[in-house]
Amino acid sequence: MSDCLFCKIVAGEIPSTLVAESDTAYAFDDIAPTAPVHVLVVPKAHVTSADHVPEDHKGVVDDLVLLAQRVADVKGIRESGYRLVMNVGRDGQMTVPHLHLHVIGGRLMEWPPG
Repeated sequence: MSDCLFCKIVAGEIPSTLVAESDTAYAFDDIAPTAPVHVLVVPKAHVTSADHVPEDHKGVVDDLVLLAQRVADVKGIRESGYRLVMNVGRDGQMTVPHLHLHVIGGRLMEWPPG
């Protein structure tokens, strides 16, 4: 999708800090982190949200989670723990309409978030 921010990042048109990559997904540091570790994992193919995963992309969420595990290893938070967050729609506070998984950690994750 030519006007999608994350598609442009995946294509290298907008700079990002690569954390990990697979054949189908790309992980990069969030530019507005909410914790010491905050990485976004996005599919390389455009998918609008978790509510719009097409049948021919049904493995996309699996791929995101597997890459998130690698991100946790790279960032050194796999053993201590981390949070995976996927927002959907306006009320879910999804700000970029491209499926993405937040990998957040490096500190105790309180609930409710504060």
